[in-house]
Amino acid sequence: MRLRITEVEAYAGEADPGSHAYRGRTERNGSMFGPPGHAYVYFIYGMWYSLNLVCGPEGQASGVLIRAGEVLEGVEQARERRPKARKDLELAKGPARLATALAVDRELNGADVCTHEDTAPLSVLAGEKVDPGAVKSGPRTGVGGDAAHYPWRFWLADDPTVSPYRAHKPRNRSSARA
Repeated sequence: MRLRITEVEAYAGEADPGSHAYRGRTERNGSMFGPPGHAYVYFIYGMWYSLNLVCGPEGQASGVLIRAGEVLEGVEQARERRPKARKDLELAKGPARLATALAVDRELNGADVCTHEDTAPLSVLAGEKVDPGAVKSGPRTGVGGDAAHYPWRFWLADDPTVSPYRAHKPRNRSSARA
């Protein structure tokens, strides 16, 4: 399969209240602490996987969540994995949909994404150059609290594969119990 990345979000580890590493290293987030060029895959809401690329120096947690993309090769495989997608442009529109379309799961957590061997389960390659004016930034999707103001979500403007922005909505725990 081949995917063109169209949307990402950055996370600054222990300095970022929106990051899984904010409270320090755990078994779950250990791969975020490096080495760079590896995958951090986590399970969310008890249903979905999400793919991040570790990008900081070893020992300092950081990552970039791959939020959306366009499947360029392997569309049939992606359709089999995402049968509810109405259009091909929706196959990888959102982090969980992207991971599902690419068959990303915890087995890929810690995988070296910079190796370009034919046997590598996941590789990140240089893509075509993008006009810098076509790249937009804004707040991260669903991130609240002290981290809500960071404009660390980046996407290609007007690209139909970009997921919709969703502001953080705090849960009201008292009404959740009712």
